[in-house]
Amino acid sequence: MALPALAISSEQGQLTGQGTDGFYRAGRRVLSRCQLSAGGSEPVVVQGRLVASDRARFIGTVRTAVDRGPDPEIRVERLRCADGVERITFHSSAPRRVRLPVELRLGTDLAELGAIAVGVAGPELPASVHGSGLRWSAAGAHAVIAASPAPSDVMASAGLLCWEVDLPPGGQHTIEVRVRLEYATSGAHAGRPGPPLPAARGGEQPPRPWSAARLQCDDPRADALLAAGLDDLHGLLMRGPGAPTDTYVAGGVPWRCGLSPAEALWAARMLLPLGTRLAANTLRTLAHVQLTGSGADSGRIPGALRDAGPYAPPSCTGVEATLLFPTVLAEARRWGLSERETEQLLPAAEGCLRWLRTAAGDGDMPGDGAVSEGSGYVPDPAPGGPYRCATQAHAHRAALLGADLFDACGRPGAPELREWAAGLRTRFREEFWVESRSGGSPAALRTPGGRLLPHFGSAAAHLLDTGLLGGGRTAVGLLDPARTERLARLLGSPAMDSGWGLRGLGAMESGYNPFGHRSGAVRVHETAVAVAGLAAAGHEKEAASLVRGLLDAAQSFAYRLPEMYAGEQRTRDGAPVPHPAACRPAAVAAAGAVHALTALAGVRPDVPAGTVAVRPVGSAPLGAMQFTGLSVAGQPFAVRISRLGLGLVEEAANGLQLGA
Repeated sequence: MALPALAISSEQGQLTGQGTDGFYRAGRRVLSRCQLSAGGSEPVVVQGRLVASDRARFIGTVRTAVDRGPDPEIRVERLRCADGVERITFHSSAPRRVRLPVELRLGTDLAELGAIAVGVAGPELPASVHGSGLRWSAAGAHAVIAASPAPSDVMASAGLLCWEVDLPPGGQHTIEVRVRLEYATSGAHAGRPGPPLPAARGGEQPPRPWSAARLQCDDPRADALLAAGLDDLHGLLMRGPGAPTDTYVAGGVPWRCGLSPAEALWAARMLLPLGTRLAANTLRTLAHVQLTGSGADSGRIPGALRDAGPYAPPSCTGVEATLLFPTVLAEARRWGLSERETEQLLPAAEGCLRWLRTAAGDGDMPGDGAVSEGSGYVPDPAPGGPYRCATQAHAHRAALLGADLFDACGRPGAPELREWAAGLRTRFREEFWVESRSGGSPAALRTPGGRLLPHFGSAAAHLLDTGLLGGGRTAVGLLDPARTERLARLLGSPAMDSGWGLRGLGAMESGYNPFGHRSGAVRVHETAVAVAGLAAAGHEKEAASLVRGLLDAAQSFAYRLPEMYAGEQRTRDGAPVPHPAACRPAAVAAAGAVHALTALAGVRPDVPAGTVAVRPVGSAPLGAMQFTGLSVAGQPFAVRISRLGLGLVEEAANGLQLGA
């Protein structure tokens, strides 16, 4: 993928017209079928793999009637790019000239991805001859195929392009096929070309808004996972609707190829060790869509509802994004976001925090007037929804980091935010814990009537994510130390740690389903949150187990982690099973892999104060590690972690005071 373009096929390389196969542009399938045959039969594909996030290569062999033995003398390479270009090259090792008939059978339905997802894509469209290729039309759009060299025969009724390829001894021949989407408009612009598909690396696709980080680790799989995650995130980059230089990371392929506010913010936050550019771009993009006015929704960032499991109504991604916005801005400032950019984004963060206090319904904000009395918890969805455990963690973190930000920028309201956060801590510790003989656990949610939902799942990991304050300190959490330790033990238990990552719901809970979106499947994002939170809280054994399981799972997925996979218990000869509806790649999975690995180094900067602390995981679960190409204060940062868990800063910006 090189969004908004992507191509989907099996490892055989043939686009069959079945399922989601096809070339896509901006959510529409431009080509659904591209089946190659040579010498009267399909090539025998011996390898198909991604060579980058926007390119795949398929290698096959072609048998001919005059082959002298079992060794194939003709091989074919298909290099497919997300920009709509496919190059098919035949190589001959035969000692004689070979004349090879080649056919491409093409077709499309010009269907929208949403229709394909629910199985109502519709039949293939009739084709017409167009230049050196074919053309299909429907619903105000045209799909056009052009081939070079021009085919010797074109049969529109069968969607067939034919060539007679002449291969001299040791020679090769390349056929290039280009697919493009045109939009039908009225008047003189009818049939005008649509926006070009992004060129692979260096064309329309945006440059990477993060540093060129690298990892050398005793476990080389960690190096591969970091590189693959960053490559996938590059393929998911989209230009913002405001300024063309502002980019964000789309939710994932194939189902969320657009702006998903919460996921875009999570990806930006998890990549802060690689610089603040993505965070600044994402924050600016979301500031453009933030709701304004004087109503209860003022300051909220819009977002869709999403499944929350078998026991809870859908949650709101907009609530999560609204609470995450001030956190990302405050932490980006700690990593080196300039004061000018911070000031520009501060009004949007203030709007998010005003919405928080209004939604909680128990206090005033400066210049905002009184709000109605309420529970003091943030409902999700608001208003009137249940009070989710994770949402209170997001709200508490936003209030504390927002207060820190207000103080730093000379804005009023910091004491009120801290007071509200302190009240939330008191209420949460009294009203959100389900006692049991084994020590209890945090409730998944609290209903407006006060009933607690006791089911324990991976969302509780967000209670460990308290956020970064000055001097490399982490903010106080909603739980006291004893209950934090209890939470760590629960997350590290066999009921939650599948051996491949953290289950969405404990295996012993009623309603557990290893394939359940929020009821048992392993979610890479929340596993990464748990790794970082456990490491920061000093629970290294549990953090190490989760990060090793994540790395083992990544190896099974060729280091392109899906957003979720089945939470079945790991066995000696087993492998993680992908979820059929998961995005792969997914922004939060790719960024989560980066987050889990960088969390082991424990880099905690405070650029405004001119300091950076390094507090690595002492157990060094992956052995010695060396990160180069990180970014603190906009300058390269490199750190080495020994096998004894000792950190050594090897490169840093001038003037930064280093601490342990």
